[in-house]
Amino acid sequence: MGHRPNRKRILSMNTKSAIIAFSQSEKIKAGLIWASQTIEANMGISEPEKRGSERIISALLNMIANEIHLVMKMAPHERWDAVMKHIDTAVVMVNSNVAHDATFHLSKALSQVTSIGHESMTLLAEKNLL
Repeated sequence: MGHRPNRKRILSMNTKSAIIAFSQSEKIKAGLIWASQTIEANMGISEPEKRGSERIISALLNMIANEIHLVMKMAPHERWDAVMKHIDTAVVMVNSNVAHDATFHLSKALSQVTSIGHESMTLLAEKNLL
């Protein structure tokens, strides 16, 4: 069962913000997938190595958060707030040495980002720009 974009929300998005949102959503999705995969790999290493790995994961999540803050200013969308809440929770979990629990929030963030990208892509396709 696919998610159908909100028609009113799509129509309120202009072409420039749709292009920015689509582009950024693809970059952010890739970062979220990388972070999740790194957390999964982190589970199989020794405790001393985990501390270093978790610092890298935290840095990656902070870079993703910076990209989200940027897109929130350039292409506002109410879903970005939900994405940030999940990222913030994931960062807290990683910094609290329970990184394995962060993947749940990263998958929720990924779902929201995918929806934003789909709405943007729909608008661009309707305007024959994609």
